[in-house]
Amino acid sequence: MTAERMMENMTDKTFTWIGFYEELATKLLAYKDHRAELLEKIGQVYRNIGLKLPKLSKDGNPTDIDPFTVFGLFNKGISKENRLAILGEMSREFKIEAALPQDFDGIPLLFNQAASFYAFENAKRGEYDIDNLWRLLAAALELAGEDNEANRKRFSEAYDLVRGQRRISWNITMGLFWVRPNFFLNLDSSNRAYLERCLPEPDLGKVKALLKELPAASDYLRLRDGILEAFKSGTLKCHSFPEFSEQAWKAQKQAPSPEPEPAVRYWLYSPGKNAEMWDPFYKDGVMALGWAGLGDLNDYENRNDIREKLEELFNDGTNKSVDSGALWAFAHDMKPGDVVFAKKGRREIVGKGIVKSEYEHDEVRGEFPNIRRVQWTNEGSRQVGELLPMKTLTDFTDKTGMVRQLLDLYDEPSPEPPRPQLAPYTREDFLKEVYLGEKEYDTLYNLLQIKKNLILQGAPGVGKTFIAKRLAYSIMEVKDLDRVAMVQFHQSYSYEDFIMGFRPSKDGFELRQGAFYDFCERAKEDYDHEYFFLIDEINRGNLGKIFGELFMLLENDKRGTHNKLRLLYSDELFYVPENVYIIGMMNTADRSLAMLDYALRRRFAFFDLKPGFASEGFEAYRKSLDNAKFDRLIEVVKQLNEQIAEDETLGEGFRLGHSYFCGLTEEDLEEDEETLGRIVEYELLPLLKEYWFDEPGKIRDWSEILRKAIR
Repeated sequence: MTAERMMENMTDKTFTWIGFYEELATKLLAYKDHRAELLEKIGQVYRNIGLKLPKLSKDGNPTDIDPFTVFGLFNKGISKENRLAILGEMSREFKIEAALPQDFDGIPLLFNQAASFYAFENAKRGEYDIDNLWRLLAAALELAGEDNEANRKRFSEAYDLVRGQRRISWNITMGLFWVRPNFFLNLDSSNRAYLERCLPEPDLGKVKALLKELPAASDYLRLRDGILEAFKSGTLKCHSFPEFSEQAWKAQKQAPSPEPEPAVRYWLYSPGKNAEMWDPFYKDGVMALGWAGLGDLNDYENRNDIREKLEELFNDGTNKSVDSGALWAFAHDMKPGDVVFAKKGRREIVGKGIVKSEYEHDEVRGEFPNIRRVQWTNEGSRQVGELLPMKTLTDFTDKTGMVRQLLDLYDEPSPEPPRPQLAPYTREDFLKEVYLGEKEYDTLYNLLQIKKNLILQGAPGVGKTFIAKRLAYSIMEVKDLDRVAMVQFHQSYSYEDFIMGFRPSKDGFELRQGAFYDFCERAKEDYDHEYFFLIDEINRGNLGKIFGELFMLLENDKRGTHNKLRLLYSDELFYVPENVYIIGMMNTADRSLAMLDYALRRRFAFFDLKPGFASEGFEAYRKSLDNAKFDRLIEVVKQLNEQIAEDETLGEGFRLGHSYFCGLTEEDLEEDEETLGRIVEYELLPLLKEYWFDEPGKIRDWSEILRKAIR
């Protein structure tokens, strides 16, 4: 299919950027043997718009560049205004006749820290790496202009040469897409994921095999040709590669977003061997790492590249993974606002501070050129009870007990790190996301206020964990992860894990606080706010063993300072704060679990979560999909649930929940006809086989009914 024909087939978008990108690629090819002139023009572009030219070499003074890196300058995480400013100046410098883009739909973007297609000098760039990238551009434009065997051979030779170079991975398919978007297939992460969602079997299996790693030229062209055929046949509901790339991006954007990251990270840091650099670092307001021979850490694509360079510089036979991890985290994971504790040895803290800047490389600092600016808020030696890690830099955010211990070391007030704006979450948000009615929400809310302890019980797929988190958010009226904690009980979970106990250490045994103890200590210091402790699979643990003497303290009228009990492992008096709420989750379809202890039942309210197929929310969701197969399958599952409820060996607690069918879009069901089939075959039927393991006739009958519903 020709580029012109593809453009005619585009109905939803005009993709106004294509003409500009293609003309720029053609104009760039003229600089294949005039790269110094090209660099001067690029520098002029940035000077004209008053922006700093991104770093394109180790020393910031590049002497060479490839065409795909030129495209990478404006196809990464920058504002639309800056993007258009760069393209506007490029239009003038390179005399582009095509109009400036009005949209950037479907364009894949690079990460800012990995926007070049060649390695910088100190990272083992091959002698001909940049030449090979120019050769690939020339071959790509020839092939897109005339698709014949001779041009395919030239392209394949150039592509396979580039494929083995440093800094080249899936980004090279993005570069090819930029220069000729109607001819080359982009294989960035969102497009690969979307391919797996959209392609039917057996095509899916073949594509997965090709996409285990960046494919060789022959496989890349074969995949590209196959996708074009899928456009023609209607297997994929797109007409072109740009349209496909845009739909992939939309699908990724609509996917459920992960829970937000912790607002602040906590780090342990060693300022030189045995803290010998603490005084000058404190005076200068910095934290710094050595390994001066590495150069700028931003020059490395990943921590493995840093490790290889360390092994080259310090060939002492030791594993460099720990050091490379610390260097990578220092440059990329640490953020302004994070809290740093400077340590000396494994038992002493010498200071505390707040990170104030991004990573910087400063050769003037000699032995310690890798720095971050820090506002050191506290100094002075403090001994700690817990043995500190040996690493130069450690993220210990998840070790909440150690975080509390270190924060308590300094009595003098210190400014707390700024917290980002937390997302509000209301009762209305809960009702939009959870398939429960207003009456049921009000019941849950009131039960928690009265008992302070609640167990959500229900069959698989009714959304117990999802509901528990959002119930907590709605009562707090904000998505504050610092005030919600979650553990999962199991047969080996103990009082020592939950409250307090002795654990092995280098010097024998030491007393450590458990998850619930730490959580309650945090809640005590923030009495004006609600705190929610979630326990998944609460009936899987030995509850008497886990809760111990705290059984009494869980009761609503036994909370607070006037109801303290002495803990088993210490002389400390402990109480459960009144602002702590406990929500447990219990699967009613697990035959292996014993009944809950009566003492625990008396202290919790129990709420049965039923499949939400009849709720207003699910009904609106079903109608929005507008899919006959989905409708038939839901009706069959409702009938199946009726039989499960009537079965004397099962009952209502074994019915199938609605969450098996949530999160789908109209496009999902249109573009991937096997979506419902996979739910039936790999989620529903295995559960039925467990339910009716001694009644194969029922399994056979319902298997056929479910499969028939989606044919």
